[in-house]
Amino acid sequence: MSSYPLLSLAIWIPIAAGFVVLATGGDRNAALARRIALAGATLGFLVTLPLYVGFDTTSGAMQFKEVHAWIPHFNAYYRLGVDGISLLFVLLNSFVTVLAVLAGWRSAQERAAQYHAAFLIMSGLVNGIFSALDGFLFYVFFEASLIPLYLIIGVWGGPRRVYAAIKFFLYTLAGSLLFLVSILYLLIRSGSFAILDWHLLPLALHEQIWLFIAFFIAFAVKVPMFPLHTWLPDAHVEAPTGGSVVLAAIALKLGAYGFARFSLPIAPDAAHFFSWPMIALSLVAVFYIGFVALAQTDMKKLVAYSSISHMGFVTLGFFMFSAFSIEGALVQMISHGFVSAAMFLCIGVLYDRMHSRQIADYGGVADSMPRFAAFFMLFAMANAGLPATSGFVGEFMVILAAVQFKFWVAFIAASTLILGAAYTLWMYGRVIFMAVANDAVRALTDISRREFLILALLALCVLGMGLYPHAFTRVMHVSVNDLLQHLAVQKY
Repeated sequence: MSSYPLLSLAIWIPIAAGFVVLATGGDRNAALARRIALAGATLGFLVTLPLYVGFDTTSGAMQFKEVHAWIPHFNAYYRLGVDGISLLFVLLNSFVTVLAVLAGWRSAQERAAQYHAAFLIMSGLVNGIFSALDGFLFYVFFEASLIPLYLIIGVWGGPRRVYAAIKFFLYTLAGSLLFLVSILYLLIRSGSFAILDWHLLPLALHEQIWLFIAFFIAFAVKVPMFPLHTWLPDAHVEAPTGGSVVLAAIALKLGAYGFARFSLPIAPDAAHFFSWPMIALSLVAVFYIGFVALAQTDMKKLVAYSSISHMGFVTLGFFMFSAFSIEGALVQMISHGFVSAAMFLCIGVLYDRMHSRQIADYGGVADSMPRFAAFFMLFAMANAGLPATSGFVGEFMVILAAVQFKFWVAFIAASTLILGAAYTLWMYGRVIFMAVANDAVRALTDISRREFLILALLALCVLGMGLYPHAFTRVMHVSVNDLLQHLAVQKY
């Protein structure tokens, strides 16, 4: 294990780079701002690699821990650490930030410095969320991460960007206020903001139930779970390509991570008490939202609704309380980060050329953009859960765990393999192979070297995870088993 403060570097290098980018000034120094942003994002990713290399997979304890005085009067400390549940999300966030910066290289022509700075600052704040071991520090990072994403949507988004940004902000802020009340109650009960102390706190069932409800509202909005999902399609449609990438690949994971870090270990009895309602809401997301995706004519909306359906697998896996289901849920979160980012980037490639997201405006794209069509096919198949891609691994693990849990749960969950193939391949076939609906399609140019690099990196991730998932599951195995042992012990 490294003696360097790697987690602090992963948090503060992107944030510092973001402020340096802001200092470059206006659009006259846009090229310099982009280069600094790419350097900062790349360095922020590189410092996370030793976390994976030096991680002890035989231990479920927090590793790479850092503790410093912050607000001792309130028992709030700068506590950082990662285990097998949080480590991979730090790497995923840092990696996706590099892609988001590259994706906005040409599209963000106005206020480029501010645009890239928002992504860098958000990257550091999100790393803080995934590595915070102090409840108040977690809350500060959790709330602060709303600001850059709000600006990304509200400033660089589409025609209804202000409406979408405000809706996103109000939904998530309302849930976060209940989370604040919860952590203050836990402070009163334990005398500490240390999250690991809260995991050991003996709480009566009625206390756990109220805490679980508050946590549920805060985190279900972020996932988002049905029926708190309505802000997501609007946010995706109006967000710029980079914003959609970060929103789908990273921001949605914060809610699911909150369930794993707070709801399950702090209120395990309440988690069992509410397991069937959580499973029911998850199945509604998987099944019903899949049909909603079938009805979409806007490519971004279709992928946004597919994200809600796929994230339903995550919450389903968490609340079946088996090692296979929870590991499958975590794998699904990582895979969705790769696949959703790739899908939105592919839509962004088309939008940059045609300035349309309507499926009906395309057709015959394979003739003019064959390399793009090949990449898009791989990511569409992964989105549909094709074996040998990352999209299959997590869904298969959760479905297999569901078979052992209740067959009818597995039957409903497995419908996503049919629905996912239906809406994804319908979109792909209509855009790529059907008759040309717009003469402008014939004049499209294939992907540039920059776009090829971005899509190739994601293709390697999608195939690598699909062919060798052990590289991911070996990290989380012991921590998941520790969580299950914690869930098996009654606290009241």
